[in-house]
Order: sequence, then structure tokens, then C-alpha cells
Amino acid sequence: MNLLWLVFGGIFTAIEYLVASLLMMITIIGIPFGMQTLKMASLALWPFGKTVRSGERSGGCLYILMNVLWILLGGIWICLSHLAFGVVLCITIIGIPFGLQHFKLAGLALTPFGKDIISD
Repeated sequence: MNLLWLVFGGIFTAIEYLVASLLMMITIIGIPFGMQTLKMASLALWPFGKTVRSGERSGGCLYILMNVLWILLGGIWICLSHLAFGVVLCITIIGIPFGLQHFKLAGLALTPFGKDIISD
């Protein structure tokens, strides 16, 4: 399934996240945001067999503040685009597994700080 994911758009999504993270890491202030987009790039590259979970440190004040900034500065639009792709893909039976992966990416794109990606 991961190979099909790559062929049908996963590689483009991962490259977009990678370019965005490199652009964010130009400034010192953007480094934490760039690290989160690198996390999303790794999940967008190979999403099947991985789970997104809240880490033990996810309830801290800094993570909550960074997630709020993330949502306000573009995280909501990334999340909405993954939700739209997920809904479109879930229309057909063949696209349901890929739609579910977009829903997983949408959850991570909304609040990436304090989340861990775990291999199953």
C-alpha cells in the first residue's frame, strides 16, 4: 500500500512538506515549525503501518502555545486540505485506505507539537 501511496501522490506531498520545512528553518524562530513539518513529511512519505499518538509531554504550556500558533499560521488550511482529499478518496471503495491516511495526516497537521509517530 505504501508503494501505491507514493505513486498516487504521496511523494509529492512529502516533497511539499520537505520544501516547506527547509524554508521555515531559514530563521531561528521557524526551526520548531520546520521540525514539525519534517515529522509530517516522514509520515506523508510512508504512512501505512504508522500511528500518531500524543506524547507524554503534549500537555505542556509551550506545546499548547506552539499548537495555537501553528493553527493560526496555516495549520488549519493544511488540515482542511487533508480532510478534503480524505473525503474525496473515501467515495470509492478502492480509495478508502488512502482516505484514512489523509485523515491521519489531518490530525497531525492540526496539532503537530507533542505528537509522536510510532511504527506498528
